[in-house]
Amino acid sequence: MSHANSSFDLPVISSVEEFDRSTGSLLERLVFNNRVLVMAFCTLATFFLAYHAKDITLQAGFEKMLPKNHPYVINYQENKKFLKGLGNNLTLSIKGSGESIFEKDYLQTLESLNDQVFFIPGVDRTAMKSLFTPNTRWRVVTEEGFAGGPVMPGYFDGSPQKIEELTRNVRNAGIVGSLVANDLESSSIVIPLRARDPETGERLDYYSISRQLEDIRTEYQGISADEQGTIDNPTPTGYTVYITGFAKIVGELIDGLFAVMGFFAIAVVIATLLLFLYTRCLRSTLTVIACTLIAICWQIGILAMLGYELDPYSILVPFLVFAIGVSHGAQKLNGVLQDVARGTHKYVAARYTFRRLFLAGVTALLSDGVGFAVLMIIQIQVIQDLAITASIGVVVLIFTNLILIPVLLSYTGVSRRAAEHASHIPHTEAEASALWRGLLKFTERGPAAAAIAGGVALAVLGIVVMQDLQIGDLDPGAPELRAESRYNQDIAFTNENYSISSDIFAVIVKHPEVDGCVDYEALSMANELEWRLYHLPEVEGVDGLNVGIRRMMAGLNEGYPKLNTMFRNQDTINFAASELINIGYANAACTLWPLKVYLSDHKAGTLTKVVETLEQFNRDFPSDKVQFLGAAGSAGFEAATNIVVKKANREMMFYVYAAVLALCLLTFRSVAGVICAVLPLMLTSILCEALMVWLDIGVKVATLPVIALGVGVGVDYALYVLTVILNKTRAGMPLRQAYFETLNFTGRVVALIGVTLAAGVITWAWSPIKFQADMGILLTFMFLWNMVGALVLMPALAVFLLKVPAAEREAAGQADPVQA
Repeated sequence: MSHANSSFDLPVISSVEEFDRSTGSLLERLVFNNRVLVMAFCTLATFFLAYHAKDITLQAGFEKMLPKNHPYVINYQENKKFLKGLGNNLTLSIKGSGESIFEKDYLQTLESLNDQVFFIPGVDRTAMKSLFTPNTRWRVVTEEGFAGGPVMPGYFDGSPQKIEELTRNVRNAGIVGSLVANDLESSSIVIPLRARDPETGERLDYYSISRQLEDIRTEYQGISADEQGTIDNPTPTGYTVYITGFAKIVGELIDGLFAVMGFFAIAVVIATLLLFLYTRCLRSTLTVIACTLIAICWQIGILAMLGYELDPYSILVPFLVFAIGVSHGAQKLNGVLQDVARGTHKYVAARYTFRRLFLAGVTALLSDGVGFAVLMIIQIQVIQDLAITASIGVVVLIFTNLILIPVLLSYTGVSRRAAEHASHIPHTEAEASALWRGLLKFTERGPAAAAIAGGVALAVLGIVVMQDLQIGDLDPGAPELRAESRYNQDIAFTNENYSISSDIFAVIVKHPEVDGCVDYEALSMANELEWRLYHLPEVEGVDGLNVGIRRMMAGLNEGYPKLNTMFRNQDTINFAASELINIGYANAACTLWPLKVYLSDHKAGTLTKVVETLEQFNRDFPSDKVQFLGAAGSAGFEAATNIVVKKANREMMFYVYAAVLALCLLTFRSVAGVICAVLPLMLTSILCEALMVWLDIGVKVATLPVIALGVGVGVDYALYVLTVILNKTRAGMPLRQAYFETLNFTGRVVALIGVTLAAGVITWAWSPIKFQADMGILLTFMFLWNMVGALVLMPALAVFLLKVPAAEREAAGQADPVQA
């Protein structure tokens, strides 16, 4: 900022021949003295990256959603080949029009459906389970001992005799409430998915799987899910299909992203319209919008070249890049407008604008980039990919919006009408609008103190409210989607008609020695953990090797209920365990088995209770014979994610603000200036978290980045306003006059951009994707409140913190204010 005093008071030069091209920084001379080369480079880069942008793919991965370094996920990855069915599963249920599933037509339909699902690429066929798979078995106690076999009778032909046998087997298998609905009107197919397609070796395409399942649904219902509307509407065929699981969530999210594209287009139209209404110049408005869209093209092209892909969470990043780009582009356009209105040549005006605002723009973009890059500390790949995607976009904006826009404007200039309109700015406070005069009041001690007191009161209230901020999901089903979405209707049907929840928290029970799983002491400890878990109201059931052995004990004693307990006789335990190992309760070496905990939901509070119970149990019963490790199953993975997000939430904010403080200090060279810029940002962060509590939005993978992004985007406003104020006051100008000129120069654009961006993202509130709607509401609040902070709180703080020139103090007859 050594040249700050001169950079804002530059002479009016109406002829380009009168301008000394050797003035300005080295970067300015390199850019503007070689405009043709800059234009040629940007043109070639645009065509090259646009060609590669067409190769970008839209995809999502199950393992990308997992916190890869959390012990729960590490435990699962180390043992996943022995934990089939506890990873990435789909469940497909089909309901007929008859009174029960035990009808020939229904069973033939189920068999056909089972066969179609079986051959979908990526399905783990050995672990798939339904009434027609051989791994669904029954077992009963008879006078001669145990008897059992596959639930589906051999050579099933749909005859009354076979159906009667099937009915008996289903009841004996104890699968009513799990594979078969409690009312016997529907049954399910459990579809475990592999990590990769075994035929191609490529990572599974979840959207393709979702579409195939939708095609199957349409075939068996006779209409699509969208046409059906609700779960209560009858279908032409009499059959209704319900599908749940991660791959189906991804499918619905990607389907909803087509609506996102529409919202993006609306945001572009709103930004273009409002910017045009401000400038009254179509060509310069289109220049700013086009350069910002070029930035997005570059960003996507670079991602494609690096082998990255967009997913349902990072698809919103291009809009954020667009929002940041429009903000910086509008400031550059405004600078050119102001100078041209004073009579400066368009080429000289472009250089003046570059000279004045490049440092503030780079600092703001670096702050944005740091806000994105800090997300890399969160060891969840989908968030790290979002951070990389956004960081690339911010780097690109340095070229397209800080360099290319001024260069283009040096050629195109602005229309005469726009210049005349820009020249009609108020030159005195008396000519200013009521809004401007109201803002200038905050450079007086009384109103400034009131504004600061109001900010402190809001901060205290926000801190009190944000104590109730929850980590994780606060809604049943898939909170990423609307409650009325097809997927959440399917989840509601499953929860209503089946006893076994799809929210499974699987404790991994590991024995260091072969045959360790038959140790009486270890099994008794498993019983203790089961008992503790059962006492949680949110736990609907627990199943595992210890539970199976107790049932076997009762079976060996004619089913007598009082003998459903753990015998001390080792031979009896060995026999029971060997029988259960054969049907998949433990691995063949008897060293590993899952204790499955079925939960009523996967809300944050539920998962916290289960995790705390497991951790307390391990503290109470340390053992060398057995380990009770967390965790597999959908709820286990979500619990691990919540733990990581909770830890990262505060760490992320610490690093974001540390970076912003350092960059602001480097730019302003003023501790007081840094405080003026950062305190309003902190207030916005506090109020944003309080708003999340009020709106019942938890901190999770989808919402965690928003808080960091709000700081990055908000500092843009502060930098553009405070840079001008500091330059003016350091030149000896009183604060009130400095702020008046700032409002006329960069302040009016800050107000414009705050309203423009808020108007663009508020449309997201109507998105079919709920997490996008949540992000839209939060971003709208942050865009507007950061604008208020920059235009109200920042000058109010400056009254007490910035050094006031002696002339102004003498005129006002006031004592020295607090110095920085």
